[in-house]
Amino acid sequence: MAFELLKSELVYPGRAFTVRCDTLRFPDGHETAFDIVEHIGSVIILPIDANGHLLFVRQYRHAVGSDLLELPAGTLEIGEAPDACAQREIREETGMAAGRMEPLGGFYLAPGYSTEYMYAYLATDLRSDPLEADADEFLSVVRIPISEVLAMCENGEIPDAKSLAALLLARKHLEKQK
Repeated sequence: MAFELLKSELVYPGRAFTVRCDTLRFPDGHETAFDIVEHIGSVIILPIDANGHLLFVRQYRHAVGSDLLELPAGTLEIGEAPDACAQREIREETGMAAGRMEPLGGFYLAPGYSTEYMYAYLATDLRSDPLEADADEFLSVVRIPISEVLAMCENGEIPDAKSLAALLLARKHLEKQK
């Protein structure tokens, strides 16, 4: 017997995501409800400048009540390809465009309760080409030498899970650049 979806109900239609409640029957026969966050998907970018620095953004995250150091990232627009989203987001968040955008892979952000899949990209050959930031984003760009980034992760200085996952996907590229 497999997992069987018995019903799915819309709970909340939001701006950035939708919440639904799914009732499943497990292989042993018992039933359980799951709250699922439906998300269109997103990108995360690892921009490396000509001096061997990774560009991070520092921004206030209300859910945790703190400024966090994160890699640039953003949500796909309806019908937008992940590579196009990565090119747009890097310009919005860092003011830089990438001459080269290399896909690194991807991951589910929180598969226990969300459908969000993040596509990770390595961005190089950067040049100034800013786009206006989103109205709710107040960011500052922070350039960190690649040689320091992994130690910062290990020391808990980058507590953002998506940044940590993307850095792991890029580790072999980053170690070549040190």
